[in-house]
Amino acid sequence: MVKKHFNKKRVNKKVTNKKRSDKKPNRVLLFFKNIKDKIKAKRKERINPHKSFKRSYREDYRRDIEVPGIMYHIFATFKVLFKNWKLFLPLLIIVVILNVVLVGIMSESTYVQFQDVLDQTTVEIAGGDIGNVAKAGMLLISTVTTGGLSGESSEAAIVFGVIIFLIIWLTTIFLLRHRLADHKIKLRDGLYNAMTPLVSTFVVFAIAVAQCIPIFLLIIVYSAAVQTDFLATPFYALVFFIFAALMVLLSGYLLSSSLIALVAVSAPGLYPMKAISAASDLMMGRRTRFILRIVALLIALAIIWVIVMLPLIVFDLWMKTFEWTEGIPFIPVCLNIMTCFTAMYITAYLYLYYRWMLNYDEK
Repeated sequence: MVKKHFNKKRVNKKVTNKKRSDKKPNRVLLFFKNIKDKIKAKRKERINPHKSFKRSYREDYRRDIEVPGIMYHIFATFKVLFKNWKLFLPLLIIVVILNVVLVGIMSESTYVQFQDVLDQTTVEIAGGDIGNVAKAGMLLISTVTTGGLSGESSEAAIVFGVIIFLIIWLTTIFLLRHRLADHKIKLRDGLYNAMTPLVSTFVVFAIAVAQCIPIFLLIIVYSAAVQTDFLATPFYALVFFIFAALMVLLSGYLLSSSLIALVAVSAPGLYPMKAISAASDLMMGRRTRFILRIVALLIALAIIWVIVMLPLIVFDLWMKTFEWTEGIPFIPVCLNIMTCFTAMYITAYLYLYYRWMLNYDEK
């Protein structure tokens, strides 16, 4: 009887082992394992010269690229816009009208208030002895930040402004893509077909805005530091300077690939996160050169604004000596036109650089 009982226990043990072997694996573990495998596969496809807890040598992460110089880049952008003026001039007129209707422009009374405040300031400081050119320069500095827009913009106006900027961005890229490929294209085709990746572009644009959070945080901290006299102490001023440098570097590092992703996502059928990943691989090891080009772009735009707007403001100051010219919003309209043209120029500038990088054979 003991022997039979012992055999029965061995048989039960074999049966339980068989049941355990036939048991299905945990679905939750399989789900996370599949995610881990997908992440590993994507990491293998991406360019990543840096390794965790290992020293990165310059020879490993440096990626040379042969593209035209900065000065050629600036003038080539003007050339491609002026060469195709039959496409871009009507686009500029359309977006200026949309901007005036949906967003609004600075009223002439607001501009006159700028002039009155400036006249009072010059009387108190310089006794009123200031030339029209210097006065025009001060007016340009005081109004250029508004871009010719309404002083009190509502939330709806801000939304419309973002949508108009995306329309300028997508239409300009669509027209340039076809013109540089020697395709016959009309503005009508650009307005109707360029809006296809609008949602994808808006997603990438929202990510780029989120990457500006360090700069927004820096502005808030700076305003609080000024109000509390925090920067009066040299040591605290040094700490704030280090903090500001880190925040600017962080946002600059993130935005350098997001700006290229805004260009890449305009391609048909490309999803936002895929565009950001591709732009990050394209910019790996090249961010410093790209940031230098952005700085050159800002300097070039500042010079253009001074060359164009300063004579116009001087002319407006002379015209205001006649009573019949009062109430005509000449300068606000010019500022609005320059703002829209600046958006078109920035788009063309970035698209040309993106195109040069794609055409460069790294091998």
